[in-house]
Amino acid sequence: MIPFLDLKGINAKYREDLISACTDVIDSGWYIQGTQCKAFEEEFAAYCGTKYCIGVANGLDALTLTLRSYKELGVISDGDEVIVPANTYIASILAISENNLTPVLVEPNINTCLIDPKEIEKNITSKTKAILPVHLYGQTCEMDEINKIAKKYNLKVIEDSAQSHGAMFKDKKCGNLGDASGFSFYPGKNLGALGDGGAITTNDEELATTIRAIANYGSHKKYENLYKGVNSRLDELQAALLRVKLKHLDEDTNHRRTIANLYLEKIKNKNIILPTLTDENNHVWHVFVIRTNKREELQKYLLDNGIQTLIHYPIAPNKQEAYKEWKLNSYPISEKIHDEVLSLPISPILSLDDANRVICVMNNYRHSFE
Repeated sequence: MIPFLDLKGINAKYREDLISACTDVIDSGWYIQGTQCKAFEEEFAAYCGTKYCIGVANGLDALTLTLRSYKELGVISDGDEVIVPANTYIASILAISENNLTPVLVEPNINTCLIDPKEIEKNITSKTKAILPVHLYGQTCEMDEINKIAKKYNLKVIEDSAQSHGAMFKDKKCGNLGDASGFSFYPGKNLGALGDGGAITTNDEELATTIRAIANYGSHKKYENLYKGVNSRLDELQAALLRVKLKHLDEDTNHRRTIANLYLEKIKNKNIILPTLTDENNHVWHVFVIRTNKREELQKYLLDNGIQTLIHYPIAPNKQEAYKEWKLNSYPISEKIHDEVLSLPISPILSLDDANRVICVMNNYRHSFE
């Protein structure tokens, strides 16, 4: 069986260094907000090209805390609108509603599955205060157009970079393409911890200071609380492990790109729509997502042939029970994407032999009615 993602194998590459990092943390006697977290924040900020990085508990908190901090700074108020793609993972939307803000769902481009800048501008109202572009599947959005719109209407741009660690747009990395950015280090991400973790990057000192305080019980100084804060901190152990893996992120990304280029070049099947690549540097291939109107049939066929796949994501946000108020709303492009997407195996350790096996099986696939 070719697994969709072999996390044990991925981490086995760095086993000795990961064990050494764990030992250092255990022996230090300091497990929260110590030298490992500070060092990772500095290293990840430098990697993204930003002045500041704040480690938090997970990727959802990264987005939630950023919006919360803009509220504390008076930039955004209860009931204001935040534009977000209609086909994103629900975490992007949860961060907005958690802050008593209004998510405004916008259709994506059918080819890239990324938020469509033209649709963004059509949905801006007097209540719009921010745009939350999602670099879905690992490919950066059209940030020149998005930032141009944001400047025109005086909006904040908060990147959801949960799937795009290291992706570029022109001469900058994601995390440094807007006013702030939220990252996830969930184990399956391109830069994954061995547990939950997240971070926010920004060049805004006031925002960074506010986020750091809110994430630490609202405290900027021990036992003094400026805000009704929360507990959301990247712990020392996960920071130490992430420092090990960050050193290899570009190498891992290059292997993902090698696999993706093989798929793009060699999968030739009229029943399959391959992903659209805007620029090779823009994509880090967190997942390789194809589209087909016979998804269940294709997924079963692949599994019967020893290839595991996943669906990112099977249900559109407006069809989720959590947002039942949107059930009558129609987002045909988003819904089509959610109905057709299927993710093929791709990882830093997927062998070329296994990739070619996937290609061969894909090319032999025929619809049952043909």
